[in-house]
Amino acid sequence: MLRNKLDALSAQALSEISQASTSEALELVRISYLGKKGSLSEVLKGLGEVPAAERPAIGALANESKRKIESALENQKSLLEEKELSQKLSKEKIDPTLPARSLHRGSLHPVTQVTRKLLQVFGRLGFEVTTGPEVETEFLNFEAVNIPKDHPARDMQDTFFMGPGVVLRTHTSAVQMRVLRSQSWPVRILCPGAVYRCDQDATHLPMFHQVEGLWVDQGVKMSDLKGTLEFFAKEVFGPGTKIRLRPSYFPFVEPGAEVDVSCFQCANGTSSGSGKKTGSCRICKDTGWLEILGAGMVHPRLFELAGKNYELPNSLGKKVTGFAFGMGVERIAMLLHQIPDLRLMTAGDTRFLGQF
Repeated sequence: MLRNKLDALSAQALSEISQASTSEALELVRISYLGKKGSLSEVLKGLGEVPAAERPAIGALANESKRKIESALENQKSLLEEKELSQKLSKEKIDPTLPARSLHRGSLHPVTQVTRKLLQVFGRLGFEVTTGPEVETEFLNFEAVNIPKDHPARDMQDTFFMGPGVVLRTHTSAVQMRVLRSQSWPVRILCPGAVYRCDQDATHLPMFHQVEGLWVDQGVKMSDLKGTLEFFAKEVFGPGTKIRLRPSYFPFVEPGAEVDVSCFQCANGTSSGSGKKTGSCRICKDTGWLEILGAGMVHPRLFELAGKNYELPNSLGKKVTGFAFGMGVERIAMLLHQIPDLRLMTAGDTRFLGQF
């Protein structure tokens, strides 16, 4: 009796499977026969009433019926999927003349853009790019550039110490000293790179970038420094830009100066060309000047520390002297693009970076 039910059930299932015309209909057939409450499950509940001697044969027949149904379901499913895909492709059309989607293109970070600009500007004056290690000896980072052990910059609040006598460089001046110790004049180098200090707020980061320049040759004067910086200012901030040098102290130069450029936004505190006040300038606050870098003549002590003696005039009657300058790349980028918070540079926000 149970054997007959299984044979009839299997035949009926195979018939319904072959007649299913959609994936949804096929799934309903599967559930109606192989589900927990399906027809095959209901038939197998009567297996306990079968004599023990017949149970193995009936069980084998039930498994065979289930296998046939599953195989038929799988074959029909493949046929229906191929049919549905063919119908979908026949309805859809591809127009090869339509323009392709524009790909999202990345852009150079503003720090990279400004660094490349500075290297290009000073490269036109004959400066060659020189780099050095970011993990530096304490001697080359400090003593070699005339910063004694009791100087405030040596405090742990400002410098990352990696171990005894080893620091993360706080400026790229150490690269200049490496060059002075390894070669004689003339020297005309530009030292770009990352530097590190224990500081972080809207205008300071624990890692930032500097570009420092050094020119050592016979008869180099303060006027040469001024002319170099005037050329830099006009190329970077515009042809109408002026500079001014204010006396300042830096351990590695004497005399030293803070260098300001005239505000390129408000034309010295007034709107460009009109001569009228337009309210507080967001960049210079109507002072007309922007502090941009530090510079000065190379301190004679640095030549001594480098093992050079340039005090006596050379054969041409001119002493060998030099000038140096240094600027923060992020500082220039913030001024050029009016970026209010330095931390935006490292936030990784594509909305910010996409503007550049």
